[in-house]
Amino acid sequence: MDIPDPKDLVRRGYDAAATRYDEAYGAETKYQSLLGDLRRRIPAGGAVLDLGCGSGMPVAHALTAAGCRVVGVDISAVQIRRARERVPGAEFIHADATAVSFAPASFDAVVSLYALIHIPLAEQPPLLRKAAGWLRPGGCLVATTGHGEWTGTEENWLGSGAPMWWSHADAATNREWLEQAGLVVERQEYVPEGDSGHTLFRARRP
Repeated sequence: MDIPDPKDLVRRGYDAAATRYDEAYGAETKYQSLLGDLRRRIPAGGAVLDLGCGSGMPVAHALTAAGCRVVGVDISAVQIRRARERVPGAEFIHADATAVSFAPASFDAVVSLYALIHIPLAEQPPLLRKAAGWLRPGGCLVATTGHGEWTGTEENWLGSGAPMWWSHADAATNREWLEQAGLVVERQEYVPEGDSGHTLFRARRP
């Protein structure tokens, strides 16, 4: 019996549940405080990379409206199509976040919300190191990671008929990975969700 490629499960899951995901998690209104803080930190006309951009809502939409140059990356072709429709002023790339490449010091901020948790554990530290290198000195990384260690699958995710796959390290490990990538963690907070939750990190490249 063939074992499904976890990345393919993630891709197919978001393809199937794209609209349901935005409806379930309030795409139009979520992250308002976080985005307000981010806008204050990014220089006028600054460049932002959104890893796991989904439909472009609300991160790419809000930051583009604020005058930023936004590049979004997502593994789901359906989400990328929706993002291009919703945020025509941003650039969107259909790709695995671990496979993309950018020039060093290309961005004032890298955002990755609820995306690292869908990447195999062994590939997360190298991606964080690359993301740190893509930041300009003083640039910030905002990322949601796992809070507790867990890897698993949920069948019929969000009623989409497709499964979804996650892979979490615990919060202490994620902080260690960020620091090993050369970033200074400025803030770490627990974000509850149902019976569990995630960790939100704000970090800076010195």
